[in-house]
Amino acid sequence: MNILSFFVLVPLVMLLSLFVVRNTNGIRTVMVAGSTLLLALSAVLAVLFLHERSVSTDAMLFVKDTVWYSSLNIHYTVGVDGISVMMLALSSIIVFTGVFSSWNMSREYFMWFCLLSCGVFGFFISLDLFTMFLFYEVALIPMYLLIGVWGTGRKEYAAMKLTLMLMAGSAFLLVGILGIYFTSGHSTMNMVELVNKTIPIAHQYWIFPATFVGFGILGALFPFHTWSPDGHASAPTAVSMLHAGVLMKLGGYGCFRVAIQLMPEAAHELSWIFLILTGISVVYGAFSAVVQTDLKYINAYSSVSHCGLVLFAILMLNQTAMTGAVLQMLSHGLMTALFFALIGLIYGRTHTRDIREMGGLMKIMPFAAVCYVIAGLASLGLPGLSGFIAEMTIFVGSFQHADVFHRVLTIVATCSIVITAVYILRTVGKILYGPVQNEHHLSLTDATWYERISAIGLIVCIAALGMLPSGVANLIYQSLTPIIEKLAIL
Repeated sequence: MNILSFFVLVPLVMLLSLFVVRNTNGIRTVMVAGSTLLLALSAVLAVLFLHERSVSTDAMLFVKDTVWYSSLNIHYTVGVDGISVMMLALSSIIVFTGVFSSWNMSREYFMWFCLLSCGVFGFFISLDLFTMFLFYEVALIPMYLLIGVWGTGRKEYAAMKLTLMLMAGSAFLLVGILGIYFTSGHSTMNMVELVNKTIPIAHQYWIFPATFVGFGILGALFPFHTWSPDGHASAPTAVSMLHAGVLMKLGGYGCFRVAIQLMPEAAHELSWIFLILTGISVVYGAFSAVVQTDLKYINAYSSVSHCGLVLFAILMLNQTAMTGAVLQMLSHGLMTALFFALIGLIYGRTHTRDIREMGGLMKIMPFAAVCYVIAGLASLGLPGLSGFIAEMTIFVGSFQHADVFHRVLTIVATCSIVITAVYILRTVGKILYGPVQNEHHLSLTDATWYERISAIGLIVCIAALGMLPSGVANLIYQSLTPIIEKLAIL
């Protein structure tokens, strides 16, 4: 069996196993074993991919094709390039650490968590447009129940808002996918084959916005971002980790894999419109985070800003900026997962996320506090951590455009670094230092062993990407070459 299919099968086996297992230890054993296997699979895939890439020049490797519905040329077609391999690695890391951050959750919760994971992994390995869309929907549906049942605060409102807005995005996507299929000769939905087909420019002008907006909604594209802060704030800890760390990356990945790669002419002509919107996302998200007092809302608006930067870089349509976009997806996935894991830890003990009601936590829970500082430094782009290399690559690539429009937008986007420093340092100062605001907090305990595994694992990955980025960057850069070559001939 193709190794890629195991990324879909393992979460399904975990889900089915949870039907049988009833006791708490059995549930934890299934989740730890399954998530560890996924982590090992991603490592094995990376090694095999590097070996195969050294002898093959094919755009996609480990390709497997099985007919699903021949009348519409729908196939179960899977394959990966360097970008897909990195996104699978990110997903497996978040799932693994998310299990430890949800150590005391129920069996039903973990069942939906497994289904969500299945959709995410299936999306990143899919080469068939309809199959990708199918896995996209599988990833979105469990979010409603995970937030609506196991969330906090205005969880029903947040779950419904998230579902309605993302389903609206799905409608745009379905229109775009059918448009691509029928205007390219209705002979295939395989993206590798569609790259070599020509979609009439008149049709690209409406298909490109439909697909970019459809995926962009999930990537928190302004003004369709409002579902994200409410969804983040109400979601359980591990769901927030997977939601912000991986699920939002489906938006950025889909934008360049489908919209940019298959409709490069329209991307050239219409990118300026979406560059303005993504530039607003970057700055608006950062400013919004400054005025928040809820820890989850701060991180949620920070995610709007950082994910806006991903879409911003993709729309620059050059290899350096797009490499930075993928690095930013990896960096943001890791550091926002760490943020949400720590916020869940703090909330579980203090029973508040209001920064005005906290203080002096550095003395009370030093391990969690130090981890929070590291996450904050990564978010504001400290050299040596993942945020720095990702953002610098984006800004360098964006500034390569010599025209005034692109350079002004790049300078405006760069200002988000300063704003990020403001809300990160403000939050750190409020909750970790100063006097203790509540005397009951003096009896709080620090992180448990399973919470430490989650935090340490994410910190190691953040530091590794920040200090040794060249291998990952080169892998991404090479995988972008076919897309850039097609853009360059226009």
